[in-house]
Amino acid sequence: MVKYNKNLLKDFIVKKMLILILTLFVAFYFLLTHYFSDVQINKYDSIETVKERKAIEEGWIPKSIPASAYDIVETHDSDTDIIFGKFSYKEKDEADFLLGLKQQGEVYIGDKFLFKIDKVANLVNFRSVPVDFNEKEK
Repeated sequence: MVKYNKNLLKDFIVKKMLILILTLFVAFYFLLTHYFSDVQINKYDSIETVKERKAIEEGWIPKSIPASAYDIVETHDSDTDIIFGKFSYKEKDEADFLLGLKQQGEVYIGDKFLFKIDKVANLVNFRSVPVDFNEKEK
């Protein structure tokens, strides 16, 4: 007959229980952070759809977006207020769109957004201005 040291067995069970509880806590944390993410992705066919869904009023889409914009996609995180997006536009609106922006190197600035514009493809990538961006500018 094998005799077990009661304290040794008790320590073993306590350690296993702590590992199990810690593993469950970590799994629960990752489940909550990924399942209840505050990141939202929205797609719009045209500027009319953007206006219907009030995305400009919410601040997710720049006010300076051209009237001919289409294939509009924006991603926003309501926890961090970071916004990324892109849209295509018709060449006829390019000059008017650029008038409201200030060029700084390859990037355009305006309307609380940074824009990277591909004039050949008529494609604009935009993002919200980072909090520390204005400090870097000085």
